[in-house]
Amino acid sequence: MEWYTLRVLSGKEKKVRETMISEIGIGEEETDKISEILVPSENVVEMRAGKKIVKDRVFYPGYILVKMNLDKESRHQVENINGVMSFVGPKGEPESLKTDEVNRILGEVEIKTGREVVAARFNLKDLVKINDGPFIDFEGTVIEINDDKQKVKVMVSIFGRSTPVELDYLQVEHVKHTD
Repeated sequence: MEWYTLRVLSGKEKKVRETMISEIGIGEEETDKISEILVPSENVVEMRAGKKIVKDRVFYPGYILVKMNLDKESRHQVENINGVMSFVGPKGEPESLKTDEVNRILGEVEIKTGREVVAARFNLKDLVKINDGPFIDFEGTVIEINDDKQKVKVMVSIFGRSTPVELDYLQVEHVKHTD
């Protein structure tokens, strides 16, 4: 079996996957055509109105990966699933993914499985407000960003002195400008 990429309706990747599983019967003994359907995604944490919201974000919107034995019958089955547009390949002809591509994608999925990524992105010199912890309601400027640890260093004025404070992404938010 080889991995193929399918172009599907963007935003409907999980729905298409569920439809394929139910219509083709993946996991049942009689099917030796398709063994896996993968929608690579990660959990993204956002703060909205002071509440932590976890969303599932797809790595490749509009695409899903299918591990299958490709023949006329299996191709016809897959292409006739509601929401599937076509296989990815030259002139719409299915082309299997190279082993290193598959390993890279599967490795990315494995690394991010069960890990939550904070959606808030900051840039150096952004003006931010601290919304949690001992410095709540202080405002400062981002002076350092560590995406791996999901932390920012913010320069705040404490008792009239500029002091660097390290905070989690979830502890700060961009200052809303009121003109």
